[in-house]
Amino acid sequence: MLVEALLALAAAGGGAIVQAAGTDAWNGMRSGIARMLGRGETAREHGELERLDRTQAVLEAANEDEVERVRTAQAAVWQSRLEMLLEELPEAQRQQAAAELQALIEQAGAAGGGPPVHNDFSGSTFEKSAVQGSGTQHNTFN
Repeated sequence: MLVEALLALAAAGGGAIVQAAGTDAWNGMRSGIARMLGRGETAREHGELERLDRTQAVLEAANEDEVERVRTAQAAVWQSRLEMLLEELPEAQRQQAAAELQALIEQAGAAGGGPPVHNDFSGSTFEKSAVQGSGTQHNTFN
């Protein structure tokens, strides 16, 4: 089972993928995520590129009424894929993959992958809750 920090990183990664689609950040994000998930296997990396391209096509095809639902669904798909990757890797590789993912998220944000999201929670009680969104997220729990 992954620690909360890695789960949050996977969530931010899924959101960053969705935010980057259709922007200047897309090519870098697309190739970096495919490389990570492909784990050095050319055929696997090619399959990931195809999945990423389908994601971009679905996002572009979404009409105004469904765009938020589609974005949320696609972010969840990629969050799950990233969680599975991080969970399957041995500890040393997991830390390297986490660092690569963090760098991709930061690069996408710097390249115009969308505005960051900032949430502050103070004096709150959380029970069976989740923080969802897309883009780079910074959550502070006081």
